[in-house]
Amino acid sequence: MGNILVGTCSWTDPALIGSGWYPSSAGDAEGRLRYYAGRFGLVEVDSTYYGLPSTRNSRLWAERTPDGFVFDVKAFSLLTGHSTRVGSLPAQLRPAGAHANARVRADALGPAAVEEVWRRFADALEPLRAAGRLGAVLMQFPPSLRPGPGAEAFLERCLGRASALGWRTAVEFRDPRWYAPERAAGTADLAKRHGAALVAVDTARGLPASVPPVAAVTAPHLSVVRFHGRSPHWGTGSKEDSYRHRYTGEELAEWVPRIRTLAERTDRVHVLFNNCCGDAAVRAAEAMSDLLE
Repeated sequence: MGNILVGTCSWTDPALIGSGWYPSSAGDAEGRLRYYAGRFGLVEVDSTYYGLPSTRNSRLWAERTPDGFVFDVKAFSLLTGHSTRVGSLPAQLRPAGAHANARVRADALGPAAVEEVWRRFADALEPLRAAGRLGAVLMQFPPSLRPGPGAEAFLERCLGRASALGWRTAVEFRDPRWYAPERAAGTADLAKRHGAALVAVDTARGLPASVPPVAAVTAPHLSVVRFHGRSPHWGTGSKEDSYRHRYTGEELAEWVPRIRTLAERTDRVHVLFNNCCGDAAVRAAEAMSDLLE
């Protein structure tokens, strides 16, 4: 497939582990990662959205994967404007008296605390970067981030910080208004200014929360496509309901020309499946690999 890498958004999802896709010989964390990396060249780490990663884990991930294997890493929720569970923050940064299950946003913590979260997140990724295993840092912004001057100012700060750290970044919006006909060109230009890949998304069509399948090239080095499944509960149901979908061959085939076009215009294309329902994501990734080959 040349410069196209295909993978899934997690190799540790409990539903995947329980599906039987991993053989009994891959019975621990090391075995599962080695088995996965023997079949795909790319994976997205999504656990880093829910909690800060550790330097130790990054080092182990690099040691347990072959040369050329790539990790895309999803940015910690606090850094991209999401509400964040207090218990996922370092103890010394938690608001006094706040319950661990309470949620907080960056503006409630203060600049010094947010700066420390950025520092810890960057330090934890350093072993992957140093080993040449860090692909893109996915900056996925919440549905509440709607187009406008305030949102653009936030994006400038966020992407500027990521660029200063030397990361390749991918940007994904969850509010479909970013991709409206009158807005789409401006959204692409915003990503281009920071050399970020504007993520092309596949979701259910025709729902209020549906993001259109816009596949724009905004960075010469990277394009990213993320398949979330086509559940009718996208944007409204539980996580399991929103992502429960098994792609058909026809649904995958319609993306093949778009992916090949992206591959002609960028150095590398990352194709990731996030339909986390049993082994649905790995089976779709296998099928997409076959189609592209």
